[in-house]
Amino acid sequence: MDISNNVFVVTGGGSGLGAATARMIVAKGGKVVLADVNKEAGEALAAELGANARFVATDVTSEDSAQAAFAAATELGTLRGLVNCAGVAPAEKVVGREGPHKLESFARTININLVGSFNMIRLAAAIMSKNEPNAGGERGVIVSTASVAAFDGQLGQAGYAASKGGVVAMTLPIARELSRSGIRVMTIAPGIMETPMLLGMPAEVQDALGKTVPFPARMGKPAEFAALVEHIFGNAYLNGEVIRLDGAIRMAAK
Repeated sequence: MDISNNVFVVTGGGSGLGAATARMIVAKGGKVVLADVNKEAGEALAAELGANARFVATDVTSEDSAQAAFAAATELGTLRGLVNCAGVAPAEKVVGREGPHKLESFARTININLVGSFNMIRLAAAIMSKNEPNAGGERGVIVSTASVAAFDGQLGQAGYAASKGGVVAMTLPIARELSRSGIRVMTIAPGIMETPMLLGMPAEVQDALGKTVPFPARMGKPAEFAALVEHIFGNAYLNGEVIRLDGAIRMAAK
């Protein structure tokens, strides 16, 4: 799938992995809708990227809000891709000092990370299935973001691991269904990445986390995530897979 002159929606596009992906898309000649709840960050990045970027305040768990993001995208041209980067990563024990895990926080994590991703996927697929196929028969590409926690969840990650495990589990069945429409579906499972959440930690904590990665012994960079998204867009034989982007880390139980 060519990036140049095509339109892509990136959820969580105002910062972190989403922002790096949006920058890559614009640098490659594409147009991007930054779908994010953070108005300040989204508007700032849209101003930085110029005429080929548009910010739309978006709650991925809301059908009306998501529809507005896709309406803005189709105004820019032909929608050819969706990259799901919006998400939350709370840490909460099943039984903590203050009692059992709050059901509300567990449900919120599932709703944003899993239900929100599916909400955007279903709406994007409905639009892209009506596109004219390119020379290779493709109509669009969808890339979601899981996490190594889907496979190696740690203490305090019950909700987060469950939500990302759901993203992993739905990748293949959705890819198989949408293949008849010429839409590829992929998922990336990042490891320890330089996201705003981790960069807000003390330097010694960041260094310690980086040293847990076999090679290279550091946190992953958002630009490396974006580079993988670019490769997925361009490699028409990648479909229905989950790719770990983690420096070979396999988290030990703690």
